[in-house]
Amino acid sequence: QVQLVESGGGLVQAGGSLRLSCAASGRASGRFFSNYAMAWFRQAPGVERELVAAISGSGSNTYYVYFAEGRFTISRDNAENTVYLQLSGLKPDDTAVYYCAAVSGGMKAQRFEYKYWGQGTQVTVSS
Repeated sequence: QVQLVESGGGLVQAGGSLRLSCAASGRASGRFFSNYAMAWFRQAPGVERELVAAISGSGSNTYYVYFAEGRFTISRDNAENTVYLQLSGLKPDDTAVYYCAAVSGGMKAQRFEYKYWGQGTQVTVSS
């Protein structure tokens, strides 16, 4: 099994920044962490969960959805079994629960392709 635990969410004013972290354990830890592509999704009330960004196991490849491009940065530290999402230039529309997800192998774009999920961390952006 793979366990994912997110942290770093909170309340921030529009234009502010947050750094989300996702720590992996279980089968995705240690030297196996790099075998897993990781992604961040988000879900606002009444809206389907949507992809924000994804990163390959080595960290050399990343993918951003249009609203994240230029404002958010996904990265990972394989030595620490952790993936990050730096949020900058936050807008009220970015308010959502942010989820970390993992899948063995290459990056995936669809929610159903990710097998492992964290419990989520709330990000609230005030205007």
